[in-house]
Amino acid sequence: MSHPTLGIAPSMTMEQILEIAPSAQRALFQRYHIGGCSSCGFQPTDTLAQVCKDHNILDVAEVVSTIERSEDVDRKVQVSVQQVKAWLDQGEDFSLIDVRTPEELAIARLAQAEPLDYQNAAKYMSLPKERRIVFMCRSGVRSLDVAAYFIGHGFTNVHSMTGGILAWSEHIDPRIPRY
Repeated sequence: MSHPTLGIAPSMTMEQILEIAPSAQRALFQRYHIGGCSSCGFQPTDTLAQVCKDHNILDVAEVVSTIERSEDVDRKVQVSVQQVKAWLDQGEDFSLIDVRTPEELAIARLAQAEPLDYQNAAKYMSLPKERRIVFMCRSGVRSLDVAAYFIGHGFTNVHSMTGGILAWSEHIDPRIPRY
């Protein structure tokens, strides 16, 4: 049995699944605590059925549905650099938060973006749950993880800037260094 949209089947390897559904690893960790560390991890060559068996998950179809839903969430959460630029130009009230490391910020940054303060999570958790927040990173992968974390904490207007600062440099401001 495969999923009608993505074609995910229990017999597929995790490598194949992650290729068509990059959010699968995040979804499996969030929902089932699978893949976050070596003791709960899986090999790229393991099939989805084997991963479920190894973690005593009986409903493989539900795992496939979880992966599909995570792909839907990823698509809905992503926002283009052009949209973020339009919001900035229009003076929209939102938080643009850069989740990159201090070393990366030293290479390239957007003046409008606030570096994420990893030492003060309460600063963000106390924001109104409906506040528009856009997370950005280098390429859009880490910011998706952070956006998913905030969604998991009840935030309803969270976005990840697709392509990160690399896309910003390519499409908006070529003066921003690429690394």
